[in-house]
Amino acid sequence: MIRVVVDVRDGATRSRVVTQAESVRKAVSTAAAAYPNADVRVKFPIDAEAFFVEDPAGRADVVSFERPEEMAA
Repeated sequence: MIRVVVDVRDGATRSRVVTQAESVRKAVSTAAAAYPNADVRVKFPIDAEAFFVEDPAGRADVVSFERPEEMAA
């Protein structure tokens, strides 16, 4: 399992979500499914220390969500 941060833009609204999945492509697909009308892109650079998830029972999912005001801080 891997974990990546994904930027989600829906019009003027911008959010950041953390997704985990078997691959970066699946992580982006998971975020796109959760936010179907938004532009979803991986945030680079990828955090190497948080990239691999040691969770054998893990599944593709959105792990966390940051609101725009939290991103500005």
